[in-house]
Amino acid sequence: MDEIKKDGLSRRTLLKGAGALSVGAFGAGIAAGGLAAPAVVRAQGTKTIRFLNAETSIDSIRALKVAAAEYEKQFGTKVVVDSVPLDGIFTKVTTSLRGGTPYDIATFAFVGHVLILASEGQLMPLNELTDKYKWGPNILFPVDGKVYWYPYDYNLAWIYYRKDLYEKNKLEVPKTWDGFLKNSQALNGDGTSGALFPIGSNGATNWLSPGFMWAEGVKLFDDKWNIIFDNADMAPRASRYLDFFGDLYKTMPSGTSQASFGEVLSNFTSGKVAHTAYAGRIIETIERNNPALADKYGIMPYMDSAGKHQAVNHGYDGWVVLKTPQSDEAMKFMKWFTENQYINFLHTAPLHFQPPRLDVYDDARWRAHPLIEKHNGAVEMMKSFLTDKNMILTSIDTQGPSPSLKPGKIFEAFVFPEMLQNKVLKGMSSAECVKTAADRMRQVIAS
Repeated sequence: MDEIKKDGLSRRTLLKGAGALSVGAFGAGIAAGGLAAPAVVRAQGTKTIRFLNAETSIDSIRALKVAAAEYEKQFGTKVVVDSVPLDGIFTKVTTSLRGGTPYDIATFAFVGHVLILASEGQLMPLNELTDKYKWGPNILFPVDGKVYWYPYDYNLAWIYYRKDLYEKNKLEVPKTWDGFLKNSQALNGDGTSGALFPIGSNGATNWLSPGFMWAEGVKLFDDKWNIIFDNADMAPRASRYLDFFGDLYKTMPSGTSQASFGEVLSNFTSGKVAHTAYAGRIIETIERNNPALADKYGIMPYMDSAGKHQAVNHGYDGWVVLKTPQSDEAMKFMKWFTENQYINFLHTAPLHFQPPRLDVYDDARWRAHPLIEKHNGAVEMMKSFLTDKNMILTSIDTQGPSPSLKPGKIFEAFVFPEMLQNKVLKGMSSAECVKTAADRMRQVIAS
């Protein structure tokens, strides 16, 4: 899930998917014969499977096409790779189903889209591929014991800080909000802003700014899907988070209210801010655009107010296999690909594509990439976020007792960005912001 793909509705077109674009709207037509006779033109005697890819970097596309060519050379089955930005994936998949030219494999970055297709009976269970490996936490999203996607990476969000500025100013890595705020205030000046955590109505805010709140133990739902964000336990936690964020916002650069992924990347990698949050893409961008900073950053999880708990904000990407006349061939390809080409694919974004399969961390082939070797300290910290059983790993869209569309609707409605805007731009009290957000959540999930 790349930085550009996650911005706002472009990242996850859930509301469209749950409504007009849901496969259920035309499922009867598919069952009546659309999938039975796909209009894909195939050379006689040649099997063809279609792979819809959403990782649109040159390196990622090249890796998939090389794998496809190798597979055809070995097995005689042609693999056609189409690549589109992630914002168009769900529409493209559902349109292909409706039109009788279904994709056999597709990329998704939102469990809600996977749930929609699985509930319509459009996906193949992938347990035969996933059961053989040990996975990191909260990544397979099984439904009644069946896994409907193959996760290829985590895109966890953690905090980056300028390690050189910490050393110069004799600052310690903070364990509490108060410590983090004081460090941001101390580094706010001389052309550098103390921090940048977005508040705009976009996916960057949903992904990068709530981590402090998760560390504080805030939850959105109880085990019966009731909103508890404003109850007697959660409201004080959320209010403390907003009080802290309001003070932290004063150390941020002008334009923060409009900042999205690109601004977060550029401000930190150019040395304009001392703290921000992101996944491994920042390290890759530093190496490409400002290598002088390559040994001057550090990473840490989000912390709570008391120094007792830590969190990282969840993120993920994965592949699904659709039920089509070519499902058996698609499954054969995915088995071969995930066993023989998976690491090559991960190497196309070596620090951003954080492996969810735990065996990969001990695989010498994966470790051999120069950037993974060079930034081994960061890689080990990233791994620790998965193996530390005390680490809180969650996000807006994965809140709740089980995989569901409800938290995704809250994500898409930008409830949390609006809450932050009410606090720092409109000057509303933290308690009022929490109540307003909770009421909005109830309205959104009821629709």
